Amino acid sequence: MEQAARKPRTRIQIEKRELILEAALEIFAQHGFRGATIDQIAEAAGMSKPNLLYYFRSKDDIHRTLIQRLLDTWLAPLREIDDVGDPVTELRSYIRRKLEMARDYPRESRLFANEILQGAPRVLPMLEGELKTLVDEKVQVIKGWMRSGKIARTDPYHLIFAIWATTQHYADFDVQVRAVLGPARDGEGRFEDAARFLEQLFVEGLRVKG
Repeated sequence: MEQAARKPRTRIQIEKRELILEAALEIFAQHGFRGATIDQIAEAAGMSKPNLLYYFRSKDDIHRTLIQRLLDTWLAPLREIDDVGDPVTELRSYIRRKLEMARDYPRESRLFANEILQGAPRVLPMLEGELKTLVDEKVQVIKGWMRSGKIARTDPYHLIFAIWATTQHYADFDVQVRAVLGPARDGEGRFEDAARFLEQLFVEGLRVKG
């Protein structure tokens, strides 16, 4: 006999899951995976531990859901790089999208960074699968631009790594960035300043020398 199809979640169930995930994101961002507990997450969500465990089986289950959601969001700008587009326009758009994510999703970025610093024990299959497949695909796009003489030849993997590092810095090291910039420059304008600088840095670096 075929297993009965899982019933769709009700509106209340969806809202409760989102409440738990939002609370867990805050707790994981503050304490890391190892330092966070189900009790802390339940308290932050304003519900009992047994009630929380009705929606998620364990701390690992909550963390895995958050990481998968983050990876989907994080990879969206990379997926949008268009092989038929102008390379400079595509890369500028990618840099800006990544900075927007650093601005809008700092907790998610730090959650992911903490997981990587621990050796990615819970997300390595995602990195070796979905992430690697997408990066390999976009590397071929960049190589195509290089073969066509549209941008200078370089290592496309390290180009992508460099964009990740420079843009995510503004989320993962936000306190440091704001402290060094000082009160006069630590507002939202710092992201626009960063965008202009990084566009110049990468575009000039990829310009074909005559």
